[in-house]
Amino acid sequence: MKRIVVALGGNDIEAGDNSAAAQEKQVKKTMKVVAKMIENGDQVAIVHGNGPQVGNLLLQQYKGSSKDNPAMPLDTVVAMTQGSIGYWMQKALDDQFKHTNYPHQAVALITQIIVNANDPTFKNPTKPIGPFYTFNEMQR
Repeated sequence: MKRIVVALGGNDIEAGDNSAAAQEKQVKKTMKVVAKMIENGDQVAIVHGNGPQVGNLLLQQYKGSSKDNPAMPLDTVVAMTQGSIGYWMQKALDDQFKHTNYPHQAVALITQIIVNANDPTFKNPTKPIGPFYTFNEMQR
């Protein structure tokens, strides 16, 4: 038995298609492999990024925002994307476990991280959220 941490990037989950159906399909493919590790007796923890998903959901929030229905704040959007990705993973693992008669269930957890707002690394950000734009696209 091994202890394994599987780390998936948000860009890998998105795989060039922003739709929920395509992202869930990508997660399902990956979870088939992870399920085999678990069924073989390995202890597996899965962590994931969500930068593209957060950015896309923020854009949706801002485009639909109004006085009566304001956009959700960034921390809530982060939790929303963690929840949806975790749900897709849990669902895919549980479906695979049912298919192979494996007698356990997956569990998804949403986490919080505390950062120091005065951390000097914030002066030189290296990991954006959401889509990338050319200068001309940005001007529009």
